[in-house]
Amino acid sequence: MMLKALFPPVVNVLLLACLGLGAAPSIGAELAAGIEYSYMERPGGLPDDYRAPAGTSLRYLSIKAIDGFVIQAALWQSDTKPPAETTLIVMVHGSGGNYARDPSSTLSRNLSVIGFAALAINTRQHDEKRNTDNFFESSRDIDAAVQTAKALGYHSIVLQGHSLGTLQVLFYAATNWDRDIKAVVQLSTLGNLPWRSRYLQIQDEDKFRALSEAALKSLREGKEKDIMPLRMRRTATQDEPLTGEHFLTYRTEASAGTDGAYWIRRVPRPILMVRDVGDTIIPPFEPYTLLSSATAPGSLVPTVKFVVLPDAKGPNPGGHFFADNGKPLSEIIATWLAEQHL
Repeated sequence: MMLKALFPPVVNVLLLACLGLGAAPSIGAELAAGIEYSYMERPGGLPDDYRAPAGTSLRYLSIKAIDGFVIQAALWQSDTKPPAETTLIVMVHGSGGNYARDPSSTLSRNLSVIGFAALAINTRQHDEKRNTDNFFESSRDIDAAVQTAKALGYHSIVLQGHSLGTLQVLFYAATNWDRDIKAVVQLSTLGNLPWRSRYLQIQDEDKFRALSEAALKSLREGKEKDIMPLRMRRTATQDEPLTGEHFLTYRTEASAGTDGAYWIRRVPRPILMVRDVGDTIIPPFEPYTLLSSATAPGSLVPTVKFVVLPDAKGPNPGGHFFADNGKPLSEIIATWLAEQHL
């Protein structure tokens, strides 16, 4: 009675429908969100030698993650094996990297020649987007790549991360027990990034406290995606910009999800870890924190193997990217995958 008195008949119908009181509910399926992919032309700015060798093909994809973020990817395939009979490696780059840089570039080429496929992606923190992302959202980029690989017919999938990408891959593998994911490869792997950021990188408690307060303030004000006025120490002579959400989800123990030792023991798949002895970015002890966690009582990891590659140059900046070890790295990964019957 009150509804009739207050509103005309047409408005009553609309109001009742909005309240769920007047119309029968729809029983048809609706799409709330989804992952989409399409092929695209070769992007500009790629190195001239980023080409498919004989017997392989290279195509480029645009993939829309479930939250709408668009990821570019490179799909390397063997011409001799169909997807259903091929193991595909999803490759995730490190901080500010991209799919055309080493080690992904060299590995994509070398592994596709011997019969593997590779789907190398640019995550939401590629290139100039470094230090701007939310760690937990990066999982959507990897999931978009995995679901695209499955849609393309691949059901034997290996996750490979490099540097910062190793933490993103570990988180995804620990929280997505997809049976099509058969193994995990970790290159130049990080250990506990919040600890590393505070004590090895920033090395200043006052500065760390100021960054923490600024990041929290940005979150409270709804500005966590904005670049903060304060910069974070990268090296002894370099500072770099970052967003509040990056600091909160990557760099501080109170809220970050980037403790590799925590996630690795929750991965129910075989793991290969490789470090170039010339790596000047990852200290030698960091991989062992992961190795000890992966082999601790209660760990879900069925097998883990750690390989240290010698480097004739000794400590050098290229060691982090396996710049002089592309061929032996490819051979180590291929041999290990064969041992896993992949």
